[in-house]
Amino acid sequence: MAVFACAGCGAVLTAPVAQVALPVHARRSYGHALLPALMEPGTYAVDPEPSGPPWRRWSEIGAGEAAARGVFAPVRSLSFGAPGAIAVAPGDIRDVALIPERCDGYCQGLDGRDGPNLACVHCGRAVATRVDDCSYWQAVWFARDSVRRLPAGPDRPPVAWEALAEEWEDTPPVEPSGAWSPGWAAAVGTSLAHLVAASAGTPVAVPGGLPAETFGPALDVLLPPGRPARRVVLAGPGLPASGPAASGPAASGPAPDIALVPRHPQTGQVWQPPGATTAVPLAADVWLHLAFPRARVPVPVTGGLPDGVLRDDPLPLHPRERFRPDGEAFLHTLARLPAVRQPWLREVYDRVRERPYGRPF
Repeated sequence: MAVFACAGCGAVLTAPVAQVALPVHARRSYGHALLPALMEPGTYAVDPEPSGPPWRRWSEIGAGEAAARGVFAPVRSLSFGAPGAIAVAPGDIRDVALIPERCDGYCQGLDGRDGPNLACVHCGRAVATRVDDCSYWQAVWFARDSVRRLPAGPDRPPVAWEALAEEWEDTPPVEPSGAWSPGWAAAVGTSLAHLVAASAGTPVAVPGGLPAETFGPALDVLLPPGRPARRVVLAGPGLPASGPAASGPAASGPAPDIALVPRHPQTGQVWQPPGATTAVPLAADVWLHLAFPRARVPVPVTGGLPDGVLRDDPLPLHPRERFRPDGEAFLHTLARLPAVRQPWLREVYDRVRERPYGRPF
């Protein structure tokens, strides 16, 4: 556990928090409604990428300098700010106050456009940016050089891979409104970039059910038609080698070429499948729902039902439209994979970048 203190006067500015991996949807925005908090209470995450100003356009940078910064395909602009911004839940901050002249926003709150908008109440130093406008995940972002990390008790041991299904919550794919979860859109968009790169430009076959519904249409558009040359399975702790959906002829066939595996929600490490199977990381909360789908327990509120009769309300949630992966997450991830320099994959990248809201996004 840790607290973050003002780098100027040393005042403690957060409750004790434990580090987790940065959510894949941290830098994505959605719709025009208020979104919930990015971070769970009592947690923090560090963004390994640069963020904030100054920004430089691709035409000013060039491919060589961009590659040195880990970007291998053209983007509109790159941040040349410092990496290591620290995200916490708004409810975990202490002894900070808004800076009134930096509180602009687009619609219903603060969007951080003016830079740090929170100051330490003890010394007045600008320390963080609160974001809570519509379309944005609510969070407080501390600049790395504005705070110091101080120990605040023993670190929480990471959940063991073998206990992941029991100790970590999955995220349902559909929200009560009938909309697909934006977290799922970002997670699938991110993993889709890795999956397309791992395909080597050939068709792939994904497991049926929800994996096929979320990944399948995008793969059909992004990869050439034909007989699938590579087989994808779900793999990870607690699953058989062929994954939960493998049955019939596919289960008795050759070893899978590609495995969708969990990224540890606390450490960010990627679970490694045995043998030569290529690992494609997927956010743990989404992977858990795919790997261990939970049946709805039909328990009546009062009284009882005859044996063999299942309660028929509330009805299972069904999406009101087809699933769309997050195209920005796809492009952001693919641009940072060295494989995108291969001509066939660069063609995929350019095609999506030219029509970012076309099929399948």
